[in-house]
Amino acid sequence: MNFNSRIFTIILHDILAAAFAWLAGYWLRFNLAVPSEFQAAAVSTLLWVMPLQAVVFWRFGLYRGIWRFASLPDLKRIVLAVGIAALLVPVMLILFRVSAVVPRSVLILDPLLLLIAMGGSRLAYRAWKEHRLASVLHPDSKPVLVAGAGSAADFLLRELARNPSGFHVVGLLDDSRDKQGRLVQGIPVLGGLDEVTAWAKKMEVDDVVLALPSAAHAVRKRITQVCADAGLNVMTIPSLEDLVAGRVSVSSLRRIELDDLLGRDPVQLDDSGLHHLLTGQVVMVTGAGGSIGSELCRQIARFKPAKLVLFEQSELALYAMEQELPQRFPELQIAPVIGDVKNAAWMSRVMAEHRPAVIFHAAAYKHVPLMENDNAWEAVRNNVLGTQVVAAAAQAHGVAKFVMISTDKAVNPTNVMGATKRLAEMACQAMQQPGGTRFVSVRFGNVLGSSGSVIPKFQKQIEAGGPVTVTHPEITRYFMSIPEAAQLVLQAGLMGEGGEIFVLDMGEPVKIAELARLMIRLSGADEDRIRIEYTGLRPGEKLYEELLADDESTLPTPHPKLRVAKARAADAGWYTECMDWLAHPDIYDEATVKAKLKNWVPEYQPETPPA
Repeated sequence: MNFNSRIFTIILHDILAAAFAWLAGYWLRFNLAVPSEFQAAAVSTLLWVMPLQAVVFWRFGLYRGIWRFASLPDLKRIVLAVGIAALLVPVMLILFRVSAVVPRSVLILDPLLLLIAMGGSRLAYRAWKEHRLASVLHPDSKPVLVAGAGSAADFLLRELARNPSGFHVVGLLDDSRDKQGRLVQGIPVLGGLDEVTAWAKKMEVDDVVLALPSAAHAVRKRITQVCADAGLNVMTIPSLEDLVAGRVSVSSLRRIELDDLLGRDPVQLDDSGLHHLLTGQVVMVTGAGGSIGSELCRQIARFKPAKLVLFEQSELALYAMEQELPQRFPELQIAPVIGDVKNAAWMSRVMAEHRPAVIFHAAAYKHVPLMENDNAWEAVRNNVLGTQVVAAAAQAHGVAKFVMISTDKAVNPTNVMGATKRLAEMACQAMQQPGGTRFVSVRFGNVLGSSGSVIPKFQKQIEAGGPVTVTHPEITRYFMSIPEAAQLVLQAGLMGEGGEIFVLDMGEPVKIAELARLMIRLSGADEDRIRIEYTGLRPGEKLYEELLADDESTLPTPHPKLRVAKARAADAGWYTECMDWLAHPDIYDEATVKAKLKNWVPEYQPETPPA
């Protein structure tokens, strides 16, 4: 430890504190009127006590810490050092036969007073340096309320005090009754989260910071909606994962985003099982550049496969993944492959070269209105024949597990896209053979931020000043985040034994109109400035999405967010007839395609959109 003027000042402070505590012990013992004989004793013994205490303080490392960051560990060291010194003082006085009389009460009062002097001065210095009176020292800073009074709020207050960022906290809110009315870093816990509107008005606050990184999403959504309804700006601190990883600091405030509200609680994965499935294996992802496919690649890469084969039709999307993955996972071996899943010869060659053990089949046409009319034939060939081609190649080359990404639109489909995905599920079930490749399908609804999601469209419309276009006031959809969907797909792939259709727990459905209103409020606007227009349902679009058909039931699994659908058994003979038809070189019109789909998928009911 370098000896400098700062350390010398601190040592001098502690020596003076030791002198004060020893003499104050005598003053208190004799009610501030110390007899003359004890005055001499106090001074003479002080010459023994101060050096002893200074040596103990040095040995306990009290001068290695920085007062500005004084904390509980520093206080613990002070308590221990003062305690040891208090035990050594009488031993030293007896050992060296010091003749002065020291009252026993002084031996008790001295360490208590010394602890107050040393610990109190350090905490007072830190409080001064962190200028708790930020509103006075920084009159241009904005007052904010903080939702949450736990560890995250404590960290936030500390960092805002050290590094003012234009805000000063005037109060905390927390639903814990034990915390209400108490202080955190000198800031009062005013009341519960639901009282945010009243307290914001009383404290003249326009901004609220959510310091609830580990709270359930339902709590975060509730407080955010209350704030949005009251016209308050809502910010949040980073996630605990980012804080622990050191990627950001707790004071890196940002505006609350839709993912914060529509996301759900973290997925608990069977990491050991997934390591067995993926680690050291060759894994292939089709549609590797899409929203789900790319996230699957990122999640799979964490488990260190021997090789990750990226199969993608879009050159641009494949290039983006080829650039991203080596930067994030330098040790990962990747094989970027351009190709069409309907090309059986190419697919067979790719599998023969790379010999994947697990395939995640995410390649598909997913946009409902685009696939509904003029593109119906291509939708069937890509989604059904493409699945069959990849699955057949997987069988031929000994792939252990094949996981197909399906959709909630496959349930009682009213559109071509949904019907094709239901056929793809049926194809996987028809191809399941004892002891061969295990085929698993996974159904889920919309994912936040995907290329076909309404959310990016709403964001662009809001940025342009509106209007925000919604097809119908009552239209509802299920939503989950892309990482959650990808994680649950991996979990389903691990659990699948062959022939199952897994259904993800999508939570509660969300009205698209309410979603649009929430996004408008989060942008800081209102419906007077950015209005919502209803345009009518598009071709093939349903008002409500279902995750299970009427004649289906589900069975629970060991994972709380996964269930297994007991789907209708397909009619015998349809598989050969369907694949022969899809392999035909002719091009069929929309009416013919829909008639065939209706024949093979009886639950397919094309609808005329309501006005």
